[in-house]
Amino acid sequence: MSAGAPDFTALGAEMHALATELFPLPRSLTGPAYRATLDALEGVSGPLRRHRFATGERVLDWEIPREWTIRDAWVKGPDGAVVVALSDSSLHVVSYSVPVHRRLSLDELQGHLHSLPDRPTAIPYRTSYYQEQWGFCLADEVRRALAPGEYEVRIDADLEPGEVELGELVVEGSGEGEVLFWTYCCHPSMANNELSGPVLVSQLARLMRERGEPPRHTYRFVFGPETIGSLAYLARFGERLRERLVAGYVVTCAGDPAPFTYKRSRRGRSLADRAAEHVLAHTQPVARVLDFVPAGSDERQFCSPGFDLPVGSLMRTMYATNPEYHTSLDDLSFVTADALGESLAAYWRVVETLEANETLTGTVLHGEPQLSRRGLYPTTGGGQDAHAQRGLQDMLQLLSRCDGSADLLAVATATDRPIWELRAVADRLREHDLLRAADHAVD
Repeated sequence: MSAGAPDFTALGAEMHALATELFPLPRSLTGPAYRATLDALEGVSGPLRRHRFATGERVLDWEIPREWTIRDAWVKGPDGAVVVALSDSSLHVVSYSVPVHRRLSLDELQGHLHSLPDRPTAIPYRTSYYQEQWGFCLADEVRRALAPGEYEVRIDADLEPGEVELGELVVEGSGEGEVLFWTYCCHPSMANNELSGPVLVSQLARLMRERGEPPRHTYRFVFGPETIGSLAYLARFGERLRERLVAGYVVTCAGDPAPFTYKRSRRGRSLADRAAEHVLAHTQPVARVLDFVPAGSDERQFCSPGFDLPVGSLMRTMYATNPEYHTSLDDLSFVTADALGESLAAYWRVVETLEANETLTGTVLHGEPQLSRRGLYPTTGGGQDAHAQRGLQDMLQLLSRCDGSADLLAVATATDRPIWELRAVADRLREHDLLRAADHAVD
């Protein structure tokens, strides 16, 4: 990074500390733990505007569910000992379980238990948002050891009319375009699939809010529950996004130390895709780039055919491809402070790329301009050092390729040069009136 860049190592440690604080909370789509998570993120990002959607409200083809509040839950064995407890892990209860307090046999109880025989030490993550039922999740090795007899179960919870709530921070830009960073805060006790996204987006929002100068684009940082949150946001603000969004990213699975993965938007070559792939090409040479598929996280809502927004997802290990996914194995040891810091640095580079990109045109298009007359042709006693030669080549490429038909990102990609380095050269040429903004932008 350039001089004065953020200390991403220190920020990685801060993000991991915040994830550690939020990890035990029994989050779901709604409820006190979800709102407590938003409040904690707001302490980093800055004030969040809250968008609320009432139970029963129609959002596109969906309906806002009731609000779930969980206070306690446990299973006691025939001897009275607690064998499963919410206090041990918020994954132990199926999210949105209806309240229950009853005694039943082990055979009856088995119909309400969930475990993973192929990962016998892991507690699975299960939900039942739109069908009223109850259940417990536990490690398969614990389940197999349950003794025959009568069990007592209790889930102390409420399902009442309430709200789905989103938090949004906006950093206003000078231009018409908008950039969206979306992440979700509804999963309990999972560090990579859940908390890596919110803690990263909160820090990215803070960095943008504290940036020394207003950005060209307007940046929206939104925290919500997965699926129903993005659907609600689109129902209320989708038309604005269709008109103004130039790039967007769903931020998730950003904390493990594996190589980066980028999942493209449905469009495939949107500005969001080009920017992310450009950053990876110049900073993460072993990264994977995948085409869009209509499965995964909230990008499937933003990229649904009626919206078809330029939204991709830059992550580390892709969801649903690792044994830790949606289990208690996705704990605070699976993510690292260094990986979180590196992921934040990658997203910061994406912002730099989006801010640097512009369609330029030369002012001298018939023949090359005379650089030496303007003090731009480097000479060092009859020879040129490597740095000066690189700068000269960048100038010549920009003067040749910037004719209003391609943006700076396209030039950077065609010449295999980082846009953040070409941007400095372009600014120097603008100072000498050799480049100017084109009359139109290239999509």
